[in-house]
Amino acid sequence: MEEKRKHPRTEINEPAYVSSGGSVMSCMVRNISAEGAAIDVENPAFVPPRFRLVMASNSTVYECTLTWIQSNRIGVTFAATPQTHNHQDE
Repeated sequence: MEEKRKHPRTEINEPAYVSSGGSVMSCMVRNISAEGAAIDVENPAFVPPRFRLVMASNSTVYECTLTWIQSNRIGVTFAATPQTHNHQDE
């Protein structure tokens, strides 16, 4: 596949959460860049077009737009600069 990304992605395997409208789904972030990420989820059908990605390690929140789905992996584009929270959004 031809490399179309403007920013190189960093390979990581970090747990995170897809959060939208009060529902939370666990996921695994496989790679990440300044503009987006690739995430493994159990069922992509339950992922909305726009959602928040919350990193489990440091509670950094990314506003995401779903870009592509390939099996159980989804690609997202970050809509804004990530926000860091000192408390967990429940």
